[in-house]
Amino acid sequence: MLLRPVIITLTGTTGRSGSCHSSTRIATGTYGCWRPGGSRSTFQAHPPGSHPPGLHGWLGVVPVWPVALRSVIGDDELIPAATVLLIRDGPDGPEVLMLRRNSRIAFGGMWVFPGGRVDDHELDPDDHVASARVAAVREVAEETGLQVTGARLETWSYWIPPVQASMKAPGPRRRFSTWFFVTRSPQGDVAVDGGEIHEHLWLTPADAIAKRQAGEIELVPPTWVTLWQLGQHADVAAALAWARTTEPGEFRTRPIHNDPTTLAWAGDVAHYGGGAHDDDGPRHRLIMEPDGWVYERSAS
Repeated sequence: MLLRPVIITLTGTTGRSGSCHSSTRIATGTYGCWRPGGSRSTFQAHPPGSHPPGLHGWLGVVPVWPVALRSVIGDDELIPAATVLLIRDGPDGPEVLMLRRNSRIAFGGMWVFPGGRVDDHELDPDDHVASARVAAVREVAEETGLQVTGARLETWSYWIPPVQASMKAPGPRRRFSTWFFVTRSPQGDVAVDGGEIHEHLWLTPADAIAKRQAGEIELVPPTWVTLWQLGQHADVAAALAWARTTEPGEFRTRPIHNDPTTLAWAGDVAHYGGGAHDDDGPRHRLIMEPDGWVYERSAS
């Protein structure tokens, strides 16, 4: 099922600005909120009133990297990483390969795209995208048994987690700065190792989001938003064409410890250097409501 954006133009006084969570709440500006077949995205958080354990792995003990290769925002180290959307055409639109990670490792129990950190020998201090591309090819082979080539990997987006000081959970957290790539999946059977990866599924974006809503799988915000983006394309060709012709979005995440927690990105009034959560202005955020997540992005 293609997830079609429905743009709602709202004007008036500010309630809980732009949440689109109730027809009685209004805010100044033009916002888009989405869900399959409807006008907004609302998806169940699990368990109610809290975030799944693996989410804290994304929101934040950091290994020692060679000083010259460290990438720092504020006082926080970033661990270079890469992940790949392996997509194929299905009867209801593009399908993407998703893997369930071992509960004992980073992002444990989460459903993710194939990927992982960039190894030391793969690091190129002058070309971080090239480093991530090399790691992506290796990780796909290790986690799925499929072979892809770096030349066929299109950049999709770049994600940077919140800085340590802004996280709710105490203690140090690993912060992976991750390049997302996309490619048409090669032919062949998927073979997971049963160690790091325990299961795999081919899912449409709508099905993956619906499974999360039903509590059947868990997703971290970058995966959730990426699924939503993929769901805007009718087939693999359209998704790849979009990736080739669109500058990859940078998602430098700022958590807003409102009630509920909200993640804001560039283009949002409450992003770094911007205003407060409830200020009037443009939106680019994920509102993590206890009874469902809401994704908002102002019409451009």
